[in-house]
Amino acid sequence: MNPVVTTVLLLICSNIFMTFAWYGHLKQLNNKIWIIAALLSWGIALFEYLLQVPANRIGYTVLNVGELKIIQEVITLGIFVPFSFFYLKEPLKTDYLWAGICLIGAVYFMFRSRLA
Repeated sequence: MNPVVTTVLLLICSNIFMTFAWYGHLKQLNNKIWIIAALLSWGIALFEYLLQVPANRIGYTVLNVGELKIIQEVITLGIFVPFSFFYLKEPLKTDYLWAGICLIGAVYFMFRSRLA
């Protein structure tokens, strides 16, 4: 499989775990002490790292670190917005749209030398 495709798929899966590790406890563990949420989050984050580290190592064979970071940020917003809307029941905001537009600009600037 193409290293970029492999990287993106692993980063998507990694980011799902990351989003639950970082924000899932806000819905499910609000009434627990913070250390319980932290320990559970660390457990979830282990799975994130088991996907994220190989993703970045594979990706780094064909992409530079800045390109990997921008890909990860785009994936993060793409996972976070539906997560916050469907799981946390947060309202959709136009700020997400503006952030997405800014990320499109970031993608352009990060990859423009490849497009030339």
